[in-house]
Amino acid sequence: MHVPWSELLACLDLRQRPTSPSSVAADTRPGTGGRRRETLTVYEGPSQRLDHGWLYGGQLLAQIVRAAMCACPAKAVKSLHVVFAHEGKGDAPVYYIVQRQHEGRSFAALTVTARQKRDIVATAVVSMHAREDGPDHQTVPGIPAVPGPRHRTDTHLLPWETRSTADLDSIAAHPPDYELWMRTPQVPEDLHAALTAYATDLSPIGTALRPLEGFGQSGNGTEFTSATITHSIWFHRAFRTDEWLLLRHHSPLVAHGRCFGKGDIFTRDGTLVASFAQEGLLRFRP
Repeated sequence: MHVPWSELLACLDLRQRPTSPSSVAADTRPGTGGRRRETLTVYEGPSQRLDHGWLYGGQLLAQIVRAAMCACPAKAVKSLHVVFAHEGKGDAPVYYIVQRQHEGRSFAALTVTARQKRDIVATAVVSMHAREDGPDHQTVPGIPAVPGPRHRTDTHLLPWETRSTADLDSIAAHPPDYELWMRTPQVPEDLHAALTAYATDLSPIGTALRPLEGFGQSGNGTEFTSATITHSIWFHRAFRTDEWLLLRHHSPLVAHGRCFGKGDIFTRDGTLVASFAQEGLLRFRP
């Protein structure tokens, strides 16, 4: 199934929900006058209806980013660390319960719990930061040119232009590396981080499979079973998804029914803007 662009944008339009009285706590710090402050905020996000019926992990990542940004709009998401606790379903919305652990002038720390029906489907720790000026340095390998139009790929879950010179569906053995270029339609500034988070869940497991001859990403559900267990993202600099981005993946390990992958995200001119890491379930069938 190809995900419609309009449906994805609708998923990122979270609605704030009323909170119960128990989510309001007295602020008794000196000088506050005993005023009351809200400690929990709840947002509702619609779910994508995919053919297989379960939630794509990238949807949860993107909506967690959006929930954090809505709860703390004065700062940008610096990092998030997510544990996927339970398989989500595409037939129900997801509720994001945001709790502020700390909010200062420069940094903020939030926890986000994603609930669906009676299940907790994911929990996240999110760090926020008000951007500051300072020294700027990076050390990264060279960035190749964007592949030409003949290298366009059909990624199904990413409703925007993608290009790659490699094929994750190939069952031949290859090094555990994969480069994917992407560019979304033009979007508002507050959606770039969420759309990038959405994309980072797509290819780490497929990259881990590349050294294993006879297996490709399309074999999920037949030759093997895979799912995201934990996922982390770090946002280093401001960037735009409606300009070309390179997602450079590497997977150093497959062992004990799990795999591990990591990656960096670069702009076309080689600026490192984000990094990510993922642990996945990877069970092969007899």
